[in-house]
Amino acid sequence: MPHPPLPRVTPAFLLRAMVAAAVTASAMGCAPAADAVDSREVVFDSQSYFAVTVDTRQEDIELHWRNPDTAQPFGSIEALKTWTTSKGRPLSFATNAGIYDRDYKPLGLYVEDGKALVPLNLAHGNPRSGNFSLLPNGVFAVYDDGSVEVRTTEAFRAAARKPRWATQSGPMLVIDGEVNTQFDNGSDSMKWRSGVCAKSSHEAVFVVSRAPVNFHSFARLFRDELGCRDALFFDGTISQAFTPDDGYAGAPAFMTKPYAGMVAVFPKGR
Repeated sequence: MPHPPLPRVTPAFLLRAMVAAAVTASAMGCAPAADAVDSREVVFDSQSYFAVTVDTRQEDIELHWRNPDTAQPFGSIEALKTWTTSKGRPLSFATNAGIYDRDYKPLGLYVEDGKALVPLNLAHGNPRSGNFSLLPNGVFAVYDDGSVEVRTTEAFRAAARKPRWATQSGPMLVIDGEVNTQFDNGSDSMKWRSGVCAKSSHEAVFVVSRAPVNFHSFARLFRDELGCRDALFFDGTISQAFTPDDGYAGAPAFMTKPYAGMVAVFPKGR
């Protein structure tokens, strides 16, 4: 069977081919970086959770509170996402980063790009006044070398190590492999909850619950399912997490309120 004739190669034909190749190459070069965070659904004790693991050898973890262009708090993940995208830095992951006061200011230590905007809070308040005072509370910190850690406030202060990014919250969920003794397994205080642990020196795991849970169950998730020796509570009813592939997880949108500091994760070098 005779083959069909090949198209005649003319200067116009060559020009069209070169333009098509250039457009394709340009599109490939401008494509956004792949979402490298590891997100997954976790079921533990018949409760559902959304967990995101960040490897700081592939991703950069930062904290953001106020928009540098306006000096006003971002207030929401959507506002943060819009700003970072406008700067050519698409988010790989974001979540609210701890407890704050009535003026929407972080209640404890808050360090942004090496600058402590709020000092370490060592006040021992009444647990009835809020979760931050349910001791011990703690600090999630990221250092210049990309290492991450979760430590009690007292251990963080004693180490005297300067973080690049840090947020203080509370209570601690797991301390040196043990569930916080303040928690009651039979507690009926059921809320959407979020938290973080440092699984290794370069691996942080962030979790939000898909439904209300008590502190004891949430702590055991970190210890028994995720294998974390130290874990920190971020916040409760208002907590959400976001990835481009999964959208939002956590508390229903109508329950969220303006956030103070937020965790923001970007592909390395973006």
